[in-house]
Amino acid sequence: MPPEGQRNVPPVSMEIVVPARNEAGRLPDGLAALCQKAAALPLRTAILVVDSASTDPTSDVVRGWPEGPVPVRLLRCHRAGKGHAVRAGLLATRAPFVGFCDADMATDLSALDVAVSLLAAGNPVVIGSRMLHASVAEDRHSGIRRAGAAAFRALASRIVPDATDTQCGFKFFSGPLARAAALPMRTAGFAFDVELIARCQRLGATLTEIPVCWRDVPGSTFSVARHSAATFRDVASIWLRLRAGRAAAGRVPVPVPLLPAGLQAPPAGVPAFPAGVPVLPAGVPVLPAGVPVLPAGVPVLPAGVPVLPAGVPMLPAGVPMLPAGVPVLPTGVTTA
Repeated sequence: MPPEGQRNVPPVSMEIVVPARNEAGRLPDGLAALCQKAAALPLRTAILVVDSASTDPTSDVVRGWPEGPVPVRLLRCHRAGKGHAVRAGLLATRAPFVGFCDADMATDLSALDVAVSLLAAGNPVVIGSRMLHASVAEDRHSGIRRAGAAAFRALASRIVPDATDTQCGFKFFSGPLARAAALPMRTAGFAFDVELIARCQRLGATLTEIPVCWRDVPGSTFSVARHSAATFRDVASIWLRLRAGRAAAGRVPVPVPLLPAGLQAPPAGVPAFPAGVPVLPAGVPVLPAGVPVLPAGVPVLPAGVPVLPAGVPMLPAGVPMLPAGVPVLPTGVTTA
């Protein structure tokens, strides 16, 4: 089923998927914050909320969302499970860049500036990690849950050894890569992130982690008592499926375009665009090395008007230019 509200939505450069199950209470604040941040990004962005078999008015919240600069659409997923919701959302996207974040926006959205810069610079997988030294994580979890999380990380590291935090709900990708990786996914529950990252790497993508500011928002749908056993079983199943798939494929990565069509990765050593600096429009060349940008308020010369040769000064302020067709006096010739 296509997303609701898809008509009259112009093409966008990035789509953000928000999986939501019974999130009618927390979704309005999170969606408002995400819309505000997305409107300030240098890429035109749309939001796709995936209702994962909710029994509360989650869908009504999205249907009644007011129109604004950031389109908000709804996709109904009749199968419960965060993995099902994210997979359905990614497969419904069409943008060059895609990603997902949790409905509670526990990860501070300032990380979007860094993620967009890294994606534009050619990094195909950008994920938030609460385990990096520069991250700030407010943790109110019980000791039992912290111990379970440590055991989960140890097990997940057997599948994705270079990921320090597979479960942070803030992940962004090259669109073609994410859709190719999501297609064969089978994990329905909370361990789906491990499978998604592993499948992206299996397709030849490298992983880039970024520090985040994360806070524990009350109302989490994850329960240690109800979900822990199933989550550990899911990780074991992922390992078995990927191992079988590797043997069948002969360990040859599937050729998938990691970057959107027409986007070139910068040369090695060239940093990503700083936060807030938009990508130049198509056809606008970058200035050669050593050529300064014009000062603020100085207009660019009209097409066809040549730049003065080196050493030739500009006219003083208030002195008009000669009318068209009036020649400049030759060197050494003075007026009467």
